[in-house]
Amino acid sequence: MASRGMNLCNVCLLLLYVIAAVLAGRDFYKILGVSKSASIRDIKKAYRKLALQLHPDRNQDDPQAQDKFADLGAAYEVLSDEEKRKQYDVFFCFQQDRNIPRGNDIILDLEVTLEEVYSGNFVEVVRNKPIAKEAPGKRKCNCRQEMRTTQLGPGRFQMTQEVVCDECPNIKLVNEERTLEVEIEQGVRDEMEYPFIGEGEPHIDGEPGDLRFRIKVLKHPVFERRGDDLYTNVTISLVEALVGFEMEITHLDGHKVHIVRDKITKPGARLWKKGEGLPNFDNVNIRGSLIITFDVDFPQTQLDEQQKNGIRSLLKQGSVQKVYNGLQGY
Repeated sequence: MASRGMNLCNVCLLLLYVIAAVLAGRDFYKILGVSKSASIRDIKKAYRKLALQLHPDRNQDDPQAQDKFADLGAAYEVLSDEEKRKQYDVFFCFQQDRNIPRGNDIILDLEVTLEEVYSGNFVEVVRNKPIAKEAPGKRKCNCRQEMRTTQLGPGRFQMTQEVVCDECPNIKLVNEERTLEVEIEQGVRDEMEYPFIGEGEPHIDGEPGDLRFRIKVLKHPVFERRGDDLYTNVTISLVEALVGFEMEITHLDGHKVHIVRDKITKPGARLWKKGEGLPNFDNVNIRGSLIITFDVDFPQTQLDEQQKNGIRSLLKQGSVQKVYNGLQGY
């Protein structure tokens, strides 16, 4: 009985906790910048990233930094726990009808290099942001349509719709310079978004929108990205193609990739270097491959008959003249 009573007590406390969060109007998915279908892994990863961004020690010029950090902790505590998350999802659906006005979201493209995708980086972005601050006087706010019933006589009533407003302190928008630090994670993919909750456009009667940095990976002169794999082309001489060669390719972080070929290299031949691609975004311990395509640079000078005969004698290769549909592989 005692055990059953403790379980009931825990369930009641859980319900009270979730109801309090819902009534406070906090969208925990929005705070963490994840979808409602996000996995526990996604939630933990989002929390770790935002905890660095929103820590009060790193946002000492933001008077709301402590509240934002507390909301982040509350969101993580609920959504990382399966039971709390289930209860929150049930109750939060009733909260959706509360149309709290909010400012517009802002999406900014953030250009990153392939070197940053490979190694990771922290980028500081300076932004002038309008901040809503109290001003002298009062203003009408939270205006809404309400039905008013007036008695015209015995058993006679009239219903009319009228606008009803509250009185709120005046608000003025003041531009403030903010420095935001964006962590470029290893393996980040093109079009991924990094959310900064409450850093979007303000709303004088509600909440500010969000700011989202959308990743745009710049093209690279040496490497082409396809998923976690990197592609590059290497041009070698005809002599190297026939007798072999040794060379090094400078990678995105400066380390050297050693290549040795001691056999004939045909034009268009490919070499796979496993583990030399990009780190996987979900698990940086897994890396793609570096795929090298070889092009052969043929001599520009024409050969005389003696040189031609010398090559025929050396290679001992007869004529091969086959006509076929190469595009279809026949």
